[in-house]
Amino acid sequence: MPSQQYIDGLIAVLHRIEQEQGNNIKEAGLLVADALSAGGVVHTFGTGHAHLIAEEAFYRAGGIAAINPILDERLIFLNGALESTRAEREHGLARKLIGREDVRAEDAAIIISNSGRNAVPVEMALEMKALGVKVIAVTNLEQSRASSARHSSGKRLYELADVTIDNCVPPGDALLSLPEVAAKIGPASTVAGAAIMNSIIIEAVAELLERGAQVPVLPSANVEGVSEETLRDILGPYKGRIKYLDLDASAAGSNAKG
Repeated sequence: MPSQQYIDGLIAVLHRIEQEQGNNIKEAGLLVADALSAGGVVHTFGTGHAHLIAEEAFYRAGGIAAINPILDERLIFLNGALESTRAEREHGLARKLIGREDVRAEDAAIIISNSGRNAVPVEMALEMKALGVKVIAVTNLEQSRASSARHSSGKRLYELADVTIDNCVPPGDALLSLPEVAAKIGPASTVAGAAIMNSIIIEAVAELLERGAQVPVLPSANVEGVSEETLRDILGPYKGRIKYLDLDASAAGSNAKG
């Protein structure tokens, strides 16, 4: 059954991540822990479908409060699918985006790009590093190494990161070949990326606990006993640092999703 083959393929990808990327995930967790212990936040960024991974960590039941996703409507399909492809290749866009954020040297950044070759994620890494921010890349190393860079620096994302984590998916992302279909089907990078992102956060929290620090974890607002006030108390210290926190709003609906 093709759907079972797809799930089996995803399991194989996750197993490779477990076996091959554990040390890199641990190292990334240490960078995040260092940022949090210094009072920093974690900026997450991805273009195209990689923005889903950037958002996965934000305001997440079972996640942490100190996540600032850097989002732009041109890059997340709100202005059209093909416009998103055009935008992620645009030189200068990342500099404009980062100029809208409160980025400090004590922060960390997780930049997700399956191909790792387009101008915007590469430029975002360059801009973050220029500000003294440690950069973690989540990318497809096999595809990226075989691809030419689309940024004027000639660099791909993995060549700029302090820590690179391979998402271990096949070049082109999809897992299955079906008769009569020219392109492969069944993308894997979103599942792989979400697993990697959450693993980094878990490692960071575990490290901070070993250091004797407490890291409030966001509970789901959809379980009994969790109120909006509970979430406001956890998110409060990051008011002003994270763009999409609406802590001044009194309307209901500010609930962690899960």
